Amino acid sequence: MDLRIPLYLILSLLAFAANSVLCRLALGHGYIDPISFTSIRLISGAIALGAVLWFANRKTNSSGASRGSWLGAICLFVYAIAFSFAYITLETGTGALILFGTVQISMLSWAFFKGQKLGTFEVLGVLLAFGGISYLMLPSISTPSLYGFLLMMLSGVAWGTYSLLGQGSQSPLSDTAYNFIRTLPVALILFVGFYSSSQLTLNGIVFAVISGVLASGVGYAIWYKVLPLLANSVAAVSQLSVPIIAAVGGLIWVSEPLTLRLMLSSILVLGGIFLVIKMKRS
Repeated sequence: MDLRIPLYLILSLLAFAANSVLCRLALGHGYIDPISFTSIRLISGAIALGAVLWFANRKTNSSGASRGSWLGAICLFVYAIAFSFAYITLETGTGALILFGTVQISMLSWAFFKGQKLGTFEVLGVLLAFGGISYLMLPSISTPSLYGFLLMMLSGVAWGTYSLLGQGSQSPLSDTAYNFIRTLPVALILFVGFYSSSQLTLNGIVFAVISGVLASGVGYAIWYKVLPLLANSVAAVSQLSVPIIAAVGGLIWVSEPLTLRLMLSSILVLGGIFLVIKMKRS
């Protein structure tokens, strides 16, 4: 097995978890409003990736790589803006279940439509992993507002579609950079248009820039790097580990307590992911 595959997968999942934490810090504490956060996130990601791509092409004298797609850019923007607005209307546990549940349904439904049926043990693995996430988030689950529920579902479908598009990526850095660059016009219009009513603080801007450059820009490029190497079911179910990683990050960075619930849910999620990967390799 190519060791780069699990390395890329782990790095991308760490980036997703970091994004979750940064969004929670920025929006949950009221440091910034959803439109400004999304705009700065996309703009900073586009600038950073554009610069890296320019230097990479200059070094290799190559500019013939693929350049993403408008569909990819639309999915990226819809995911980001819908997630930001949904986040301020939903509790963390509720939002995570809706988002990741929708991503799984979207990606696995497409796989089924394309004839990639899941075996019995793969289905069991998916159920175990989702059950682990449900168990972890159970204390913070509440009845969501219809507005927040629909927005988070929209975000999940958009991200699932964006991930499916990445499975055909031949130039991950170029595809990701151009997808971000295509969102610039709308991001700039929104930022300027709503600037007078925006809520901006230094902390909020810093969180948005870090989210855009590292957790989103670099993280999504790595995700597009590993996606063509993964089966659809593995790519889908592996993302259920993101809330677990974010929770573990809370243990390290915020000194949150280690609970039996976290340990048991981690075993269920990781066991389910391992089962899907093992059966798919078989």
